[in-house]
Amino acid sequence: MLKIELLDKSHNRQKFDCGNTALNRFLQKTARQHITKGMSRTFVLINDEYPKEILGFHTLSICEVEAEYLPQTISKKYPDQVPAVKLARLAVSIKHQNQGFGDYLIGNAIEKVILISENVGIIGLFVDAKDNHSKEYYEQFGFISLQGNPLILFLPMQTLIQYK
Repeated sequence: MLKIELLDKSHNRQKFDCGNTALNRFLQKTARQHITKGMSRTFVLINDEYPKEILGFHTLSICEVEAEYLPQTISKKYPDQVPAVKLARLAVSIKHQNQGFGDYLIGNAIEKVILISENVGIIGLFVDAKDNHSKEYYEQFGFISLQGNPLILFLPMQTLIQYK
């Protein structure tokens, strides 16, 4: 059965390979340090039959965004800077790609952001797409591009809550 849990020492980070060196390196060398320092939280997707093998992961952190870059209909409602959550990283291992695990991880991230919003004021979820292909992937979940930077995408709380 698939499960998502907070990254810990028991997970085999060294064998994870998503095909992106920067994402692999983050998981292998930095993610646990960021958890310890309170900078972000990395959650791993595992199959409980092989609980040490990481199938994929996502990382969430808090961020602050300049409201002027939000779509006009949203930005006029907010002060200059607004709090949000950032989907800082999302990756699926090469041998598990194209099996819906990315969607599963995004769904989990959305659940966590909704939970955060019930306890902390935020306006939504942000993500930096690496390229146009990634941008199109995030757009299928309702993410919208920011003004002036189409690779930074935003999912407003109103849209997130519809996933609940």
